[in-house]
Amino acid sequence: MANVVVVGAQWGDEGKGKIVDWLSARAEIVARFQGGHNAGHTLVIDGVTYKLSLLPSGIVRGKLSVIGNGVVLDPWALLDEIGRLAAQGVAVTPDNLMIAENTPLILPVHGELDRAREAGAGSGRIGTTGRGIGPAYEDKVGRRTIRAADLADPATLDTRLDRLLAHHDALRRGLGLPPVDRAALRGQLLDVAPAILRFVGPVWQVLRDARRSGRRILFEGAQGALLDVDFGTYPFVTSSNTLAGMAATGTGLGPTAVDFVLGIVKAYTTRVGEGPFPTELFDADGERLGARGREVGTVTGRKRRCGWFDAVLVRQTCATSGVSGIALTKLDVLDGFPTLRICTGYTLDGAPIDHLPVASDQQARVRPVYEEMEGWAGSTAGARSWADLPAAAVKYVRRIEELIQCPVALLSTSPERDDTILVTDPFAD
Repeated sequence: MANVVVVGAQWGDEGKGKIVDWLSARAEIVARFQGGHNAGHTLVIDGVTYKLSLLPSGIVRGKLSVIGNGVVLDPWALLDEIGRLAAQGVAVTPDNLMIAENTPLILPVHGELDRAREAGAGSGRIGTTGRGIGPAYEDKVGRRTIRAADLADPATLDTRLDRLLAHHDALRRGLGLPPVDRAALRGQLLDVAPAILRFVGPVWQVLRDARRSGRRILFEGAQGALLDVDFGTYPFVTSSNTLAGMAATGTGLGPTAVDFVLGIVKAYTTRVGEGPFPTELFDADGERLGARGREVGTVTGRKRRCGWFDAVLVRQTCATSGVSGIALTKLDVLDGFPTLRICTGYTLDGAPIDHLPVASDQQARVRPVYEEMEGWAGSTAGARSWADLPAAAVKYVRRIEELIQCPVALLSTSPERDDTILVTDPFAD
């Protein structure tokens, strides 16, 4: 049976939650493979809204949900999220949630360091959420992290803490922060350990066995390809790889486990935080996109920057993630615009360029080249077939396919799960 990876193909906030929920009805396991609780997915099911940050979207459908080793996990944030879902009638138990033994933990010291750095950065702020994701990934690659399995052994935990705090206390001195209260941190970890350890297990083995038995696996990414630490708009990026290739290393399965890569793409472009944004709008059209699309971050509550669809960037991300087909979301937000614009290329210092350059100074200087298209007066909201769409909307979608050199597999026309047009089934063998 086919296994599918879902990734955002812009700067995140593309509507992955709804698409993953739509696909999870046909998957048997949903695996989260990178990021932390800085990302958010909003699901609307039978009129009820669920907001998730760490838990895979399949959890609300009763599917086995796993948090892979590519994630950095704040144990207290996870327990808060589990509690919020319980209040909405969704029970999270070891029967439907598993956490990889080698998942790195986000500790309070990571959030403190994150916020202190941003506060002192001035105009050099990156725009992090302040939740400690970056520092936690730094400790992972610095080989001083505390991992989920370490909570089971106080002696191992002591060794890990010694190595971790030797590094952090030196950093904190430089930032004018007091040293970490080691005893208090140790106590916090031992207190939370029983609640977390009941979910901890060998995720790679469970996924291996599931694949061998032909069970469908849905790999769920967070954020978007343009925030990838290698291929995003560096340094205004996250601290993990957000591309589809991370699904393999972030869960313990090899790349041959992936059969279809679905890139989620919004019908326009948004971004939260700092960094380049070639098609950003500062006029009434931009305000209209933000208002109609309800463009406010699920986790941060920050207002999203809005702009026209950038085909150059999506063509790039489809290539770097090996996207098989895209799910185009929020088409209905464009209803009623008399004229639409699509960015088909850039100029850099007056010369044409067909991609976003890597150098930050050049990224800041690129200017979009637009193609105008006729908008549509009719509504696309709730459409469930091509026949329900205005002719101009179909033309817009087809032009996007041409420009990004990738076909549309799904088309989403509202936050509701069933308001989806299926073109190509990602789970088809």
